Amino acid sequence: MTLTAIQPAQHDHHDLASAGAGPVASAAELMAANINPRTGLATDYLNHFNEAIMLLELIPDMPDCYELFLEWQPLSYAEHFIKSNFKARDLAIASYEAARPAIRAEFDALVANMTQILTTVGEAMRTVQQDRTRAMLAEQAAGWVKPMVGTAGGIINGRDQESDVDSIMAQ
Repeated sequence: MTLTAIQPAQHDHHDLASAGAGPVASAAELMAANINPRTGLATDYLNHFNEAIMLLELIPDMPDCYELFLEWQPLSYAEHFIKSNFKARDLAIASYEAARPAIRAEFDALVANMTQILTTVGEAMRTVQQDRTRAMLAEQAAGWVKPMVGTAGGIINGRDQESDVDSIMAQ
């Protein structure tokens, strides 16, 4: 399955193809903004989840860090960019909204799963009293979410069998 969101248009101009979204930006403009022109998604959003993972990974060695983890709040793609200092945040949001529905559905489902795990673990950490239990929860959650962030990065970067073969052959 190919996850291509950019289609070449006439006059060598690229734009996100979706149900009537129209041109968002050229591929060069998207690349300059660190937005994948094939998918319309930016890896910067994953920093939101990497922050939670980092805090979870600190908890086993620094039990009081669970309080910092409890401050983590889920943010949608648009909310993340609205709150960030990302230079091209409006373009990132528009590109996400114009991304192919299949790409967005796959990405959004994965984000929903990561968010559910992190919020459920947060709720559990609020109720338990033992540092050891919190450490176990943190280790399990990080172990589940970390590979999911990698998968989300693959979606953002348009990983498919063809691009994987190309990247291996380029090494």
